[in-house]
Amino acid sequence: MIGYYVHHHGHGHLHRATVLAEACRLPVVGLSSLPRPAAWTGEWVQLARDDADQQPRDVSARGQLHWVPLDDEGLRCRMAALSAWIAEHRPSVLVSDVSVEVSLLARLHGVPVVSVVLPGERGDAAHRAGLGLSSALVSFWPPSARGMVRGLASADAARLQCLGALSRFGVDELRGDVRRDGAPPGVRRVVVLNGSGGGGPTADQLDRARATSPGWDWQVLGGPAGAWVADPTTALREADVVVTHAGQNALAEVAAARRPAVVVPQDRPHDEQRTTAGVLARGGWPAVVHEGWPEVAWGARLARASALDGGRWAGWCDGRAVHRFVGVVHAVAAGGDTTGSPSDLRVPS
Repeated sequence: MIGYYVHHHGHGHLHRATVLAEACRLPVVGLSSLPRPAAWTGEWVQLARDDADQQPRDVSARGQLHWVPLDDEGLRCRMAALSAWIAEHRPSVLVSDVSVEVSLLARLHGVPVVSVVLPGERGDAAHRAGLGLSSALVSFWPPSARGMVRGLASADAARLQCLGALSRFGVDELRGDVRRDGAPPGVRRVVVLNGSGGGGPTADQLDRARATSPGWDWQVLGGPAGAWVADPTTALREADVVVTHAGQNALAEVAAARRPAVVVPQDRPHDEQRTTAGVLARGGWPAVVHEGWPEVAWGARLARASALDGGRWAGWCDGRAVHRFVGVVHAVAAGGDTTGSPSDLRVPS
């Protein structure tokens, strides 16, 4: 049995857990303060929230951890529930996506941990402790994307396995003209892909972008100004350009659809999205990157992006990341050594 801790912020952690659970031959149990997803077919352990206190005290234990507020009933209940579940079910491995505190708890119970490493600055004491004790470290970008994470201990940097972007959907290898029915002649489509973690363009910003991009039809998915769709595949594959933030899940889906992008990173802890955006800007990927939401000249910007070859995303997302992920988790569950990065765990650059 595999335990998968799913952080409650955004949807990327849950998407990775869902994809792994569908592909894994061992049962996967979700552990999260998120409500049980309707599509989740296995066991789901509902954890208490630990962020309800309006005045939390010493949340980082003097900089040694990330979130352990003193005298917090939610924290006490969630950690007790995790301990009870581990004691009863004796999981073969726990995937931490992501929580340093959960990684520590599992390892203190003698359970091996596979930790998901996110982009950005991860050299603080808490990250070094949680990643250092993990049996395996995985990330969801290709090895060719240099500079995605900073601050790792040298030993941890050497054993980090870059699996490539993990999309919920199959990759689109039918590149070429956009396949779209019913569009007016001469009108191209831009899809704005907002995330669930907050941020993104306002309705006024979108109106100004439309006004400066004649000949483009704008479709907005998610966020305060758009409609939420569980499966954006059709919309993405019908887009000439996708405008997106720099979250890992959003980029994986854009890359799987093989669509050129305009990428505008949002502020996240540990400089996560801005680090990713910097790598995209330097690495020759089919993306036009801006540090903040541009207010003018969207027509020229979209034209520049649409001229890029979306097929170059194949190096970012080749459709095999889930198989590599399963391979790592199964190896750790079986007591194997994954530090050698066998050939089936490598992503071609």
